[in-house]
Amino acid sequence: MAITIKDIAKAAGVSYSTVSKALNDSPLVQPKTKEKIHQVAREMGYEPNFAAKQLVTKQSKTIGLIWPTLDRAAHSTLVTELNTEIQRRGFSMILSVNPVQSSLDLFKRFHVDGVLIFDEENNLSSDVTAPFPVVSYGAGPQNSFSFVDLHYQEAMFQAVEYLKELGHRDISFIGDFSPLNLRQQEKYRGFERAMQHFNLPVHKQSFINSAGLEWYDGYQATKRMLRSSSLPSAVIGASYDISAGIVRAIRETSLVIPKDMSIIGYDNIPQMATLEVPLTSVGVPVQAVAEQMTSLLFEQLETGSMEQITRTMNSILIERHSCARVNGR
Repeated sequence: MAITIKDIAKAAGVSYSTVSKALNDSPLVQPKTKEKIHQVAREMGYEPNFAAKQLVTKQSKTIGLIWPTLDRAAHSTLVTELNTEIQRRGFSMILSVNPVQSSLDLFKRFHVDGVLIFDEENNLSSDVTAPFPVVSYGAGPQNSFSFVDLHYQEAMFQAVEYLKELGHRDISFIGDFSPLNLRQQEKYRGFERAMQHFNLPVHKQSFINSAGLEWYDGYQATKRMLRSSSLPSAVIGASYDISAGIVRAIRETSLVIPKDMSIIGYDNIPQMATLEVPLTSVGVPVQAVAEQMTSLLFEQLETGSMEQITRTMNSILIERHSCARVNGR
């Protein structure tokens, strides 16, 4: 037989309403009493009836997360941070790695309260709709959902400016130039704009297409660059994984980082500090992204608003050990 709130109230020697308030973490119950009730509930094997609770509160207390890729470090790190933020607000998270539309259909059946989306392949067209608040992030809103803009162009501008101040003029950008990936395209444009703004030379070797976002893609692209007769004094990697491949390829040569070549990587995640060469990085800190996405979603849950809201976040550059003043080449 299932344990009920009335059973817990009898065992704890308190009223039914006190148990109900305690299990819902109400501030109206004294901490000592609340702790006792939770302990009794655990000992009795109580499991809350979420369906009944949803009927009363009109909330499922769950947030859907659509994240079609977990293969790369930056995305898996952000998923962890988002889960932490959602749990901190007393909600649970359901993760779907299916395409956006099928994931939204699934979450409709689960009656989630809201959804967070990483849409790498830009499937969030204007005809995609949802009956609950949705927040996405990336390079620019392509739909009616709320959006957190990470301003990739500004990040690349910061990276180029930083290297210029160190005396670098020959700078290469290694990234995936696929027209389907708006985030990578924004980084490309940001680098190009910065090079022009600072009147730095732009040539064929300034832009090196990794044709992918994995570690090996960055490694292979760097190997091609290193076969050139003219090498840059600094390289900017378009992501953590690409940058890790860049570092490995360079370290397999006689070149020394940063004495012979400086490296900056996009993605402000803790793993940047634990690469074989701790990498100077640029971007919005991953914890700040998670906080902003969940804050925006919960604001809309509280107000009941479905209005599209855009929040722009500024990048920061964190210095480590992969950049130095140009060696005069």
